[in-house]
Amino acid sequence: MDRVCVTGAGGFIASWVIKLLLSKGYIVHGTVRDPCNEEKNGHLKKLENAKEKLHLFKTDLLNYEGLCAAFAGCDGVIHIASPVPGIVPSDDPQTEMLDPAILGTRNVLDACLEFKVKKVVVMSSATAVMFNPNWPSGLEMDESCWSDPEFCKANEKWYSLSKTLAEREAWEYAKKVGLNIVTICPSATLGPMLQQNINGSSFLLVSYVKDLEGRSSDETKKTEDVERAVVDVRDLADAILLLYEKQESEGRYICSSYSLMTRDFVAKVQSMFPHYDYPKNFTEPNKTESALFNSKKLLNLGWNYRPLEETISDSITNYEEAGVLDTKGIELEIKF
Repeated sequence: MDRVCVTGAGGFIASWVIKLLLSKGYIVHGTVRDPCNEEKNGHLKKLENAKEKLHLFKTDLLNYEGLCAAFAGCDGVIHIASPVPGIVPSDDPQTEMLDPAILGTRNVLDACLEFKVKKVVVMSSATAVMFNPNWPSGLEMDESCWSDPEFCKANEKWYSLSKTLAEREAWEYAKKVGLNIVTICPSATLGPMLQQNINGSSFLLVSYVKDLEGRSSDETKKTEDVERAVVDVRDLADAILLLYEKQESEGRYICSSYSLMTRDFVAKVQSMFPHYDYPKNFTEPNKTESALFNSKKLLNLGWNYRPLEETISDSITNYEEAGVLDTKGIELEIKF
């Protein structure tokens, strides 16, 4: 059975990818900043088959030697680790987001080349697709659409810029040296958590359910009504493994299941869990940032996704069990 390394192993998405790999009998290497940190990585050690088949390596994306140690003996690499935006805007996006994403991707690919890794799946983002002012309005975005770096800079969309530049770096590198890579661009990822601390996209759902800013009782506070595209983390993990295992997979793949306006999304969650305090005041619909994605290429490869209602139900139930819907502790739980 193949030996696969997953970068950023302790994170929301990577945890589900590792769970899936272990369930299928793969030997898994995972990169983490501190293998002994039980709060961040203890959940990985509890996964089925983890004791026998999971090996954690202490490194980060800027530590080339550490990446080499983690990739040694691996047939494939699934590169997920990337800096994500926190609650407070970054004062130094170049150092905090751009350099780790771009230089980190280059380090990952250098190590993959050195150890003759057979296939690399690089997780990009739908934000590397959607910010293109020249894309025709109302037209679904497919894999030919790229976010415009200058637009991202002008609008301080640093995460989008980091993912766009890192993915372009990956494709330029692969073309130059002949490395076998595919990239996947998922939309906002929801679903039950395996890790202890809530991640950014899950916090978005929690913020609606708990109306953390008191918008339901204050007419001056309104929730922005924008189009949001979402995918279940378990479906994304399936897609990543599909791209890894399918020999015919090539190029970019968009991974998104549903697109809907914020007020419609909130209404759907409220219809299923009516006892929470939801936002009631919304801005006028903002259609300037389209989130219409075409996942046909991935569907044609054999991917499928679950109903949105299942994602919502499993997510809220998981948050309740984890205690993250307790507003008194919510700020302590948010660690991106």
